[in-house]
Amino acid sequence: MEEFTKEYVSMWKRWSDFAGRSTVRELWMAILVNFLIGLVFTILGRIVNVFNFVSYIYGLAILVPFLALWFRRMNDIKKSPLNLLWWFLPVIGWIIVIYLSIQPSK
Repeated sequence: MEEFTKEYVSMWKRWSDFAGRSTVRELWMAILVNFLIGLVFTILGRIVNVFNFVSYIYGLAILVPFLALWFRRMNDIKKSPLNLLWWFLPVIGWIIVIYLSIQPSK
């Protein structure tokens, strides 16, 4: 379990580091853990409404650390973090950002 959450904890510890580097594993494990946490909040939110509010708070809290992680990933492949703006272009932009994020470190 420790290997599973190590990257996620690292994301929180380096929440303000926009200039460093992050590996492919670091990014995708953090995405996986965030997905699982969101899934748990969704299920619990259907049972008890207060978890919907907790989910919104978590979403706001994770925003900056997650952006920092994506910036570090772009730095790791020697691409400008501005490439993340492709995300706002539906489907094609998502494919571009996912393609960039799985590139090996340089």
